Amino acid sequence: MRRALELAKRGAGHVSPNPMVGCVIVKDGRIIGEGWHEYCGGLHAERNALKNCTEDPAGADLYVTLEPCCHWGRTPPCTEAILEKRIGRVFVGCLDANPLVAGKGAQILRDAGIPVETGICENECRQLNEVFFHFITNKTPYVVLKYAMTLDGKIAAYTGDSRWVTGEAARRHVHETRARLSGIMVGVGTVLADDPLLTCRIEDGHNPCRIVCDSHARTPLDSQLIRTAHDTDTVIAVTEWNERATALKKAGAHLLLCKAQNGKVDLNDLMHQLAARGLDSILLEGGAELAFAALEAGIVHKVQAYIAPKLIGGSTAKTPLGGTGFAHMSDALTLKNATVTPLGADFLLEGVL
Repeated sequence: MRRALELAKRGAGHVSPNPMVGCVIVKDGRIIGEGWHEYCGGLHAERNALKNCTEDPAGADLYVTLEPCCHWGRTPPCTEAILEKRIGRVFVGCLDANPLVAGKGAQILRDAGIPVETGICENECRQLNEVFFHFITNKTPYVVLKYAMTLDGKIAAYTGDSRWVTGEAARRHVHETRARLSGIMVGVGTVLADDPLLTCRIEDGHNPCRIVCDSHARTPLDSQLIRTAHDTDTVIAVTEWNERATALKKAGAHLLLCKAQNGKVDLNDLMHQLAARGLDSILLEGGAELAFAALEAGIVHKVQAYIAPKLIGGSTAKTPLGGTGFAHMSDALTLKNATVTPLGADFLLEGVL
């Protein structure tokens, strides 16, 4: 199953909004077939593994990270392929949350006389597809709040200089996350201050859809985002339609007219509109005002804090979260299941809300 998990990860950034799935087929103690879900619309992991078998899989054991599907989608049901190839036993990482499957796939195999064992490396299998499980259940994107800061909690010097807070290893990890998630979101303040490109800069990396929360359509027409809008999907979320919004649309951006909340884009309304566009996950990269607004609106599910062992000081230097803040320490949001991962000289602290 751990090998199946390794294979499943190869689909990161290519299968959305489908789950990442890996499959290994074992006969007489030997692996005779491996596969993973390679791209949305392509064969599922089980069918790829069966296709790649080096010998007849009849009587073999099949290990798969997610319950085999039992319904027609873009491809035929995997349960049919398992039955056709006369697989002997099936070991499943975790059951599928999709109501079209949700235990039915395992039951079909059991009814046909194939022993099925579930819950193999279940926590790892569920964590691998945390985005899929959230999206299929809640119909809104899974939002990851990311920021990089110094050890004294600054995201830039008092001059505004922020290149670079962290080192190369941490920055590469960010781009790997960009490649894995379907959208990346910033506030218009970040666009005006930094003119970011917000693309994935690793080989064969998938560019996420770029989203700007921009109530009054202030995004410059000569910004990198708009100049490249015809090449990379770019969404501008506004609360009013004006001449600038029309100009941004003509320049190639997609405009979403959202409800207003305290004069800003209503983030919950935006999440539902982005979900309708098929975006299952968002990397929220800044700035500080949008980050706190997102926490306050309850749309953030995970936090990734990259921490550099540097001290820069400055009472006016920016911190990761702006807004009014919470009034009492007892109101603070607490991360659960927090982990710390070394990345070069830096550290990544992750946790869920």
